[in-house]
Amino acid sequence: MNFTNLLIDIADATAVVTINRPAALNALNAEVLDELAAAFADLQHNDEVACVILTGSGAKAFVAGADIAAMQPLDAVSAVHFARLGHAVLNVIEKFPKPVIAAVNGFALGGGCELAMACDIRIVADNARFGQPEVNLGVIPGFGGTLRLARLVGKGRAKELIFTGDMIDAQEAYRIGLANKVVAADELLAAARGLAAKIASKGPVAVRFAKESIDNGLEMDLDRAGRFEADLFGLCFATADQKEGMQAFLEKRPATFTGK
Repeated sequence: MNFTNLLIDIADATAVVTINRPAALNALNAEVLDELAAAFADLQHNDEVACVILTGSGAKAFVAGADIAAMQPLDAVSAVHFARLGHAVLNVIEKFPKPVIAAVNGFALGGGCELAMACDIRIVADNARFGQPEVNLGVIPGFGGTLRLARLVGKGRAKELIFTGDMIDAQEAYRIGLANKVVAADELLAAARGLAAKIASKGPVAVRFAKESIDNGLEMDLDRAGRFEADLFGLCFATADQKEGMQAFLEKRPATFTGK
């Protein structure tokens, strides 16, 4: 599928999806959001893809935010529709059955921070900057920022960042748990690819079930979450990957997983 605002490269079981609006610092508008939804729908059914890396073009920005020029003329009703589109697309990414790694290569502000938080893991360049500066514009985060930031860094830190609109650097994002790893800017994509390759070498059904258990379990009480995890653990034993993985361990050889 051809896209106006995205570049997609697939190699070694990994798809790299690059938001390609460098003149606008990769800002999100409705067209970009629609293309992201379509791209992830395609990749979900691509058996050659075990992991996705999401990044931005250029050296300045992952995504500098939602497109202010597109938002400024909105009224209350159309703003709700735009926010709901953002929620729907970020939910697609968050619930994507394969791991999604954000390779944050610069500014990740507003909608960009929200997009990075919808990914499973965030590898960030040492020049990255994060923030939810919406209060500076007289609005609040609208693509899940008030929800995901609190879940990732805690309610108190989330309130401070959102109430002040302050930006934080890569090391502070790492310190508070917003970033998983900080690397030199020129090593970012290689680091993300290395992590994707490691994940792709594992049992794909097990990775998918683990993601499902973590994401759904956080929304359940501990008893329900425990039963859910146990059910998924049991389902693993109905797969060829479980048989291969345990047999390979006993035979002291690398496993060859098929995703079945």
